[in-house]
Amino acid sequence: QVQLVESGGGSVQTGGSLRLSCVASGRTFSTSAMGWFRQAPGKEREFVAAITRTGSITDYTDSVKGRFTISRDNAANTVFLQMNSLKPEDTADYFCAANSIYTRTSIYQDDYYSYWGQGTQVTVSS
Repeated sequence: QVQLVESGGGSVQTGGSLRLSCVASGRTFSTSAMGWFRQAPGKEREFVAAITRTGSITDYTDSVKGRFTISRDNAANTVFLQMNSLKPEDTADYFCAANSIYTRTSIYQDDYYSYWGQGTQVTVSS
C-alpha cells in the first residue's frame, strides 16, 4: 500500500502562486508515475500533470502548460506542483495520485492510478 498526503493549498488572488506537495509513504517503489488531478465544484476530476520516477518525462494538460511545473524529490518521497500565474478557473480540489508504471497513453486517466491522496483545496479569487 502507498499513502499519499497533500499539502500547500490555500487562497490566492489572480496571478498569485502556490506550491503543492505530496508526500508518499509505504511501498514507495510503487510510485514510478506520480500525477496531479483536480476537481472543481460540479465538474469531473481532470488530469493536471504527471512525472516519471526520474523526472525525465513530464506531461501537462494544455490549460496549465507554461504556468505549472511538476517535480519530485525521490529522497524525500515527495512530488511538487508549482503553480504560477493562477487564474480563477484553477480553483479546485487538487489530488495527488500514484501508479507503479508510467504509461504515457494512460497517465491522463484517473482510473489508471492505484493510489490517491485526500486532496488539498486551491481557491483563486479575481
